[in-house]
Amino acid sequence: MADASSDSINFPKAEEEILELWEKLDVFKSCLKQSKNKPRFSFYDGPPFATGLPHYGHILAGTIKDIVTRFAHQSGFHVERRFGWDTHGLPVEFEIDKTLGIKGPQDVARMGIDKYNDECRKIVMRYADDWKYIVNRMGRWIDFDNDYKTLYPWFMESIWWVFKQLYDKGLVYRGFKVMPFSTACTTPLSNFESGQNYKEVVDPAVMVSFPLDEDPSVSMIAWTTTPWTLPSNLSLCVNPVLEYVKVRENASGKVYIMMEARLLALFKKAEDYTVLAKFSGRDLKDKSYAPLFPYFAHMKVERGAFRILCDDYVTAESGTGVVHQAPYFGEDDYRVCLANGIITKDMQMICPVDDSGCFTHEVVDFEGMYVKDADKLIVKKLKQEDRLVHQSTVKHSYPFCWRSETPLIYRAVPSWFIRVEHLSEQLLKNNQQTYWVPDFVKERRFANWLREARDWAVSRNRYWGTPIPLWVSDDGEEVVCVGSIEELERLSGSKIDDLHRESVDDLTIASRCGKGTLRRVSEVFDCWFESGSMPYAQMHYPFENKKEFEDSFPADFIAEGIDQTRGWFYTLLVLSTTLFDRPPFKNLIVNGLVLAADGQKMSKRKKNYPDPLTVVRKYGADALRLYLINSPVVRAESLRFKEDGVRDVLKDVFLPWYNAYRFLLQNIQRAQKVDGLRFVYKPSEVDKASNVMDRWILSFTQSLVLFVRREMAAYRLYTVVPWLVKFVDNLTNWYVRSNRKRFKGEAGLEECHQALQTLFSVLFDMVVIMAPFTPFLTEHLYQNLCKLLDPEMLKEQDMGSVHYLMLPQPREALIDSVIERKVARMQALIELGRVVRDRKTLPTKYPLPEVVVIHKDQQYLDDVVDVQAYVLEELNVRLLTTSRDKEKYGVQLRAEPDHKVLGARLKGDFKPVMAAIQALSDSQVEDFLKSKDIEVLGHKLAENDLRIMYSFTGGSTSKYEAHSDDDVLVLLDVTPSQAMIDEGVAREVVNRIQKLRKKAKLLPTDDITVYCDVMPKTEELHRVVEQHTDYIETALKQPLRPYPIPFIGDIIIKEKTEMKGATLEMTVVKRQVDHHLHYPAAPTDDSTPVVCFVNLHLCTPGVPAAPGAAASRDALLFLENPRGDVVSSVAELVQQASVIFSLNGTAVKLYKSAELTEEVLPSVDLLSLNSLTLYASVAGRPPTSAHAIATNGDAVCKYVNVELLDGVPRNGVSGALGCVLLENPRGENVLNADQLLNEVKVLFGQQGRSIRLCTSRDGQHELSATTDLSSLHASRLFVFSR
Repeated sequence: MADASSDSINFPKAEEEILELWEKLDVFKSCLKQSKNKPRFSFYDGPPFATGLPHYGHILAGTIKDIVTRFAHQSGFHVERRFGWDTHGLPVEFEIDKTLGIKGPQDVARMGIDKYNDECRKIVMRYADDWKYIVNRMGRWIDFDNDYKTLYPWFMESIWWVFKQLYDKGLVYRGFKVMPFSTACTTPLSNFESGQNYKEVVDPAVMVSFPLDEDPSVSMIAWTTTPWTLPSNLSLCVNPVLEYVKVRENASGKVYIMMEARLLALFKKAEDYTVLAKFSGRDLKDKSYAPLFPYFAHMKVERGAFRILCDDYVTAESGTGVVHQAPYFGEDDYRVCLANGIITKDMQMICPVDDSGCFTHEVVDFEGMYVKDADKLIVKKLKQEDRLVHQSTVKHSYPFCWRSETPLIYRAVPSWFIRVEHLSEQLLKNNQQTYWVPDFVKERRFANWLREARDWAVSRNRYWGTPIPLWVSDDGEEVVCVGSIEELERLSGSKIDDLHRESVDDLTIASRCGKGTLRRVSEVFDCWFESGSMPYAQMHYPFENKKEFEDSFPADFIAEGIDQTRGWFYTLLVLSTTLFDRPPFKNLIVNGLVLAADGQKMSKRKKNYPDPLTVVRKYGADALRLYLINSPVVRAESLRFKEDGVRDVLKDVFLPWYNAYRFLLQNIQRAQKVDGLRFVYKPSEVDKASNVMDRWILSFTQSLVLFVRREMAAYRLYTVVPWLVKFVDNLTNWYVRSNRKRFKGEAGLEECHQALQTLFSVLFDMVVIMAPFTPFLTEHLYQNLCKLLDPEMLKEQDMGSVHYLMLPQPREALIDSVIERKVARMQALIELGRVVRDRKTLPTKYPLPEVVVIHKDQQYLDDVVDVQAYVLEELNVRLLTTSRDKEKYGVQLRAEPDHKVLGARLKGDFKPVMAAIQALSDSQVEDFLKSKDIEVLGHKLAENDLRIMYSFTGGSTSKYEAHSDDDVLVLLDVTPSQAMIDEGVAREVVNRIQKLRKKAKLLPTDDITVYCDVMPKTEELHRVVEQHTDYIETALKQPLRPYPIPFIGDIIIKEKTEMKGATLEMTVVKRQVDHHLHYPAAPTDDSTPVVCFVNLHLCTPGVPAAPGAAASRDALLFLENPRGDVVSSVAELVQQASVIFSLNGTAVKLYKSAELTEEVLPSVDLLSLNSLTLYASVAGRPPTSAHAIATNGDAVCKYVNVELLDGVPRNGVSGALGCVLLENPRGENVLNADQLLNEVKVLFGQQGRSIRLCTSRDGQHELSATTDLSSLHASRLFVFSR
């Protein structure tokens, strides 16, 4: 039997217990062993740095990866999941530089590269244990034991191999390039790195004058936001085709040249200046001007510098239309100056800024000063020399170093490049072979980046990284590219254990061309080159695992954030294209950024977001997982993280889901305790479902299974959760709610059994299909549910964890679109009715006379009739009426235009047409419905152009209140009778008592008595409680007694509450006291059953009518069995009678007399009825006149008493002495030996055990299959283990 389920659950604590279970069973590795021989699903995990703690971005990406790979495993694939660590590069070096106070290369040189790298090596795994804990706590399954680290020599060797392939293809070259440069990290960054971290900044904006040599009284006016580049100015640039003007500043008389379209950038109004001449930009070409600073004045003679150039990159969007050019500090500057001969590729660079961003000795006025700090002094000097025309500030977006959070500068640096620009078409072609979610990132953002692909600078002037394997002669003419450890050992003659700089920098290679000794270049690889090589390096390809790699490449799936569009996604594609001309992956999910609740970037300094582990400890990892994947962030949009959203997942999804599971277990336990029903889930039982709501929830569940499989095949994780929320709502608020009576056995054992089978099937399928999404909760539920599975199912495979199970195959035979349509219509009606009740402040507890459903389609009305029992129950109305005759109820049709469709089509004519449509009469709308078209103000309108709605004109005297959803109209009679009002009050009393039971954490099967008192007695509430005691007892399935409370027994809970102007006091007491008041002594012999019983006579003609029902009208009911296990209520006794006489679905009442005048009330002490004859009558049918049946207290059916001697009662049974009926009703359902044996097993909870029955207490004389059971009547059998 499944364990009892608590009323409440601490989700985080339950998850901790599941983690312990997974560790105990080693579930992850067991899954890998089970799937070893299945088809492979390959997955690449982008390596994070372990120098920082995981943040929400890591958790999000990890959750996406975990869900997809879990789903792939449960879909029948073998999924290796290796964790990788990015251990090289700036993140590590930056931490060491901060710790050791290293300011530049000279500090590292003094320290020694070996010692510097040792320090780096110490911290690369600083937070590895934290990563492992957080990843594990989030439920992500990934192999840390078989991980890869980019510092492993075998990993680095594969990187060398990749580079050598590119070198051999002629794709590697050395050159100068203006690149984003981090002065804090003293290294260039790639273009995609520089694009990762833009910030809004305020910079100085200055206009500077450049007097022309031909007429020093006329100056060019240039604008810049980087004054620190002005000392390196070598030219000016204008647009060749745009108009420029020579203007006099009226106030000062100074003459300037600038773009006409930009005059307002300098002058506030036209009166401030006078235009002296107009000309195109090309007219200014090659005019020379006086250098702004003297530092590089020699370039005027040597290279023809300090002249005006033309290029169309100059626009009219900002500045003065004149751009100052410092060719080694701007990409366009470099390009234009190179094209015009002011600089050459092989000349000494005019770049007076060192790696730390400080001016060198050439700029004598500002030597040693950080360039950004020098801005103010440069502007001050320009002002002193009367070269400053205008000064202001500008707020704009500027790139920052993603690691140091310092502003980047653009600076020409020597670097090793991979040729990429010529590969643009191949990159685009391979990109088209991949599938992205969402698609627009692939087609727009990424494709645009590929179209503008630039050569990739892969070298870094750093220390802790994979050294670039190039050995070069002193003159640079001879270059050897090494592709393996073996090759370097052979060429250098040295044994090699490590590939870091301290191990290989001193190794030399003899020249083959007589150029002496070749030495390694000093640079290391950009860490993006390492991560882009991970598909090959993680498997040490091609040195090992060659076949394994080639069989699994490209990867089936990868996932990372949108910031990797220009990062990892790009480098993966570039390298796979250059190596194999193939894409590196097949499927990709791109997630957006997780921001703080205010829309700002999450910041530890600002503390504008909750710590992830704090959130997990409060709500659990499953709630955080589901919150993240149900947000815009899985569609590559930004998410403003709100803790309330995680809490809402608990409230709206997990708690209702858990409550449905708890409801199932509690009712299985009730059925076992009360009805003796042993529940075992058998899928074949579900196929027999005939109840409309059973068939509906089964159909909806299988539709969900189909949907989840389809959406996951398309990697659309974000569509799953909305369906799950809808499913949970349908399950709890519709299916469970509308079938509570069936679950509680009030509609008969067969209906109870079928409802339990259905609910179990639905929950079990849901647990398995959702296991990849919420691995903890599904495991928690599964560990209990699996105890109720058919033992035959357990033989097929290891069922120790839900994650061992394959995803359920859709049982499409259970999908019934007709049933789903009927229930959807039922839901619509009930929702409309609830709106009316809310509008009139009429709680559902209060019954109403009638609901009228009006619809033009007879099929719709027929569907409503088929489910009317549920409509009546949920709306609590007495009568449902359906009608197509709308006029009878004062209902008319009206039309409204489809604003979106007609508005776009009719444009200016829409308003008058809309008014005409709204003025259409009922008969005109009727005609339109028949003809499907209508002409309005000369416009022919079709079926989809109009929306037809109902209009209720019942008037103020109508007893009906109406509501419509534009499809169906519901009229609710809101004039209840006094009897209905009283019943509503009685329902409210029941509700207060049930809440009290829940507060006391009582189970439905707990035996209690409720005592109730109303003060003052004159209030209506007292009358209602007195008159509706039977109703309240029936609803509670427990006795209701008036005050005072006897002093015997334990009080469980007591409470006072105000209700209807009176005070209602309720006390719940353990009910065992009542039994002992009348508990009869055990019989001294077996001439009568050893347990309390009543005889029963059926008094209603025409009953039973069910096929195979009993013909006899005399039967026996046990009041307890075994002795001490007492029937809980009169309702349970009635249920027994209904089952015996096949009266399911009818209302049965029990009487103490043959005249049917003294009904057995719920408040009766059941054991006081012992040995009496009761009389049963079916409500709504006239009883026959019955004579009192004289039994003298004897049982009307043959029986045998049984006593358990060997063993103890199990499965909630407490007694060891009981009775088994050999027939019931009298003369029918006669048992054979096997059936008797099974009945005894159920009686004492011995299912699954082997027992024997003997006629003697010493264990002799065992019953056999040939024993005449009729001879055992009124005797005793003894139960022994076999």
